[in-house]
Amino acid sequence: MRAQRPFLILWTLAVSATVTAFVLHLALRGKNVQLGYELGKARGEQAQLREVKRVLELEAASYETPQRVDVVARTLLGMQAPEADRIIPISGVAVGPARTAPPPPSKNGTSSTSSGARAER
Repeated sequence: MRAQRPFLILWTLAVSATVTAFVLHLALRGKNVQLGYELGKARGEQAQLREVKRVLELEAASYETPQRVDVVARTLLGMQAPEADRIIPISGVAVGPARTAPPPPSKNGTSSTSSGARAER
């Protein structure tokens, strides 16, 4: 009986280690499956958000066209084109993105530039 005692202890330790490894394997496998479901859900949400972004980019691009601005102004905002007698032409004003302030008038009432044209940068 004494000779069997160390074997019984070793056998019990081996079985306990095997059971512990198996339980750990099952826990890790369950966590792996759970993370797989979460990853699939996140990828689905990502695809949905990409589609929403694409639609919003198309909608934003449509608002940049003059035709779309005209439609929105006339339908949603109730605007109309001005009548001809309400349009006042302004001469000598540069139209475009590169606008600068006119030079200050000198004390004698003449402009600092000889031709009266504005300096563009």
